[in-house]
Amino acid sequence: MQQKPSTIIHEEVEVAPLYTESKRKVGILGGTFNPPHIGHLIIAEQVRDQLGLEEILFIPDAKPPHASGKRAIEAEHRVEMVARAIEDWPAFKLDTIEIIRGGKSYTYDTMVELRENRPDTEFYFIIGADMVMDLPNWYKIDELVNLVSFVGVNRPGYVRDSTYPIIWVDVPDIQVSSTDLRKKIFADCSVKFLVPDQVIAYIKEENLYQDE
Repeated sequence: MQQKPSTIIHEEVEVAPLYTESKRKVGILGGTFNPPHIGHLIIAEQVRDQLGLEEILFIPDAKPPHASGKRAIEAEHRVEMVARAIEDWPAFKLDTIEIIRGGKSYTYDTMVELRENRPDTEFYFIIGADMVMDLPNWYKIDELVNLVSFVGVNRPGYVRDSTYPIIWVDVPDIQVSSTDLRKKIFADCSVKFLVPDQVIAYIKEENLYQDE
């Protein structure tokens, strides 16, 4: 029987020594995960493999700063769905740093905290090409690029162009969105193969997305 991935609670994290022979390489995939789907997993695995990362942190946000008026179900449900989605993949870890902090989930604040707690780690923040285009509008972006390496993944209709340093990784073009999945679930349409089976089971158990 597979064990659930360990949730990283930063109030209990053990701070590593300041000096190490080599730094760990860890990716970050943030988002609302409302719900998490196969596209998230494919992107995480492709970036992990192509960049040789030790692990990928899945970080559900408390309140997304880039989506005005975006509504999400309760954090406890999104956290549980992420945990179930990644439970079979040891290199994928759930991190609740933004849920614990609450408020708007600014990447700058998250990276400051992660860097303080894990000084032995180099972080790689994964974003789609659409978000790359929006980087000039991110909170404290000029300071943020000194805290983390941005990894851009291709999105249909968007070009690879930015004034900021971006590591580009090719991933399969999977046309899946959480918004469309919520509509399908509400309409009682199948989302099998689009959403991990463990997540589908939880959505049914909790009767989620029935008021879209």
